Amino acid sequence: MTERIDSLDPERENDLLHAVIDAVSSGPDVEPLAAAVARLITDATATDVCFVHVLDDTGRSLTLTGATPPFDQEVGRVRLPLGTGVTGWVAAHREPVVLVEDKHADPRYVQIPALRGTDFTSMASVPMASGAAGLVGVLNVHTVNRREFSDRDVRLLMSIGGLVAGAMHQAVMHRRLAARERAHERFAEQVIAAQETERRRVAADIHDGISQRLVTLSYHLDAAGHLLTTEPAAAADQLRHARGLVDLALDEARAAIGGLRPPVLDDLGLSGGLASLARGVPQVEVDLDLADDRLPEHIEIALYRIAQEALQNVVKHAKATRARLRFALADGAAQLEIADDGIGVGIDPDAPGDPERGYGMQSMAERAELVGGTLRVSSAPGHGTTVTATVPLTASTIE
Repeated sequence: MTERIDSLDPERENDLLHAVIDAVSSGPDVEPLAAAVARLITDATATDVCFVHVLDDTGRSLTLTGATPPFDQEVGRVRLPLGTGVTGWVAAHREPVVLVEDKHADPRYVQIPALRGTDFTSMASVPMASGAAGLVGVLNVHTVNRREFSDRDVRLLMSIGGLVAGAMHQAVMHRRLAARERAHERFAEQVIAAQETERRRVAADIHDGISQRLVTLSYHLDAAGHLLTTEPAAAADQLRHARGLVDLALDEARAAIGGLRPPVLDDLGLSGGLASLARGVPQVEVDLDLADDRLPEHIEIALYRIAQEALQNVVKHAKATRARLRFALADGAAQLEIADDGIGVGIDPDAPGDPERGYGMQSMAERAELVGGTLRVSSAPGHGTTVTATVPLTASTIE
């Protein structure tokens, strides 16, 4: 059976285009826009189903973003690589395709079970594209009965596709911008939290260490002052204690300063700083494989702190005899790896066990994330633990 539907008269065609313009002006959200356009097209063109496939951010595949019922339940679930099926072919070639009958005979046709292609006889597929936006996606209409799509039908669908392309492009850009703003907000929150954590740590170090040393130092100096004329030997003993406290206070002050900015990075660079860390690890032999490349200060500090925490975990928890510390630049990223031959203790920060270790794992992950990187930890009982921090770099990042 062939269903012949006359093309829309000019007045109805204008009404449809105005309705599409109203739909694309209704809001910035991609899915509601695609759904509204699908309903308008099926109502105006006397077709049974309309699918709106939108090019994803990678530009390599299409996602079903809008559809008329009952296929609206499949929105977001159906994906097609560029070039696959009629839809993928239209996207790749930016040319319309009309299949009147026997779709399976066309080599471009691919059956998608979720969209029940066998229920429909004829289809027309057109690109959604405009000069400003480029290719945005593909519009498909299907009919149960055999349908001859005229050239005017195809031109109308192409016009709708062009109108929708600009609005869809703006909607996609709006969604990306909103996602980027949310990411920036999370980043700002993490930076503030990290700053507060560092401030609390340094304040605690000063209060528990340097301040207490200085208070005790003042007692010893007072005692020495009282004893200086009457008991010189006792006064000298008090002064020796005071000298020792001064040395301790100086060491703790240097440690507190190092907590804010490791001085070794200024003197030796990241490679030298990592080597210095490795030399300070007790009872574990650390093999080094370190590139001499310099990175921006904030990335070097983050990687240094990650290595510092990871090596502390090796000493405190791994029961290892040997470890490997590697730093390299490859494939556009900086990679830091700390691996040990220890017992392979658990890596879940929320799991029962030592809370200090769980906090250390979380701290390393946060430091990596703050510089745009990722932290991966692999561990298995009896097979040691490997911590890998990867930070993507741009060409201008490497000094």
